Amino acid sequence: MQVLEQFYLWIMEQRIGAVIVLVDEDGDIQRINKIISDHAELILGRQGIPLRDRSTNVISLVLEGDTDKIGSITGKLGRLPGVKVKSVLAG
Repeated sequence: MQVLEQFYLWIMEQRIGAVIVLVDEDGDIQRINKIISDHAELILGRQGIPLRDRSTNVISLVLEGDTDKIGSITGKLGRLPGVKVKSVLAG
């Protein structure tokens, strides 16, 4: 396979994703940050918003990667106690 064809196939596998992470007061922020840092190559943008009146924090992530890698980060985050994750993929 030619290099250009391989590059095209790689690009076609890449997805853009938006992930919302809701962290309640029982969530372990250090573990969350470790998981996010371990997947830094996927992250295009990150924003954290504390909702003190609701005892909740919101982390929004914009990711680019294949579905397996995006699924890896969302799965690891979603298995943590006190954390809820919702994601959407495009492209």
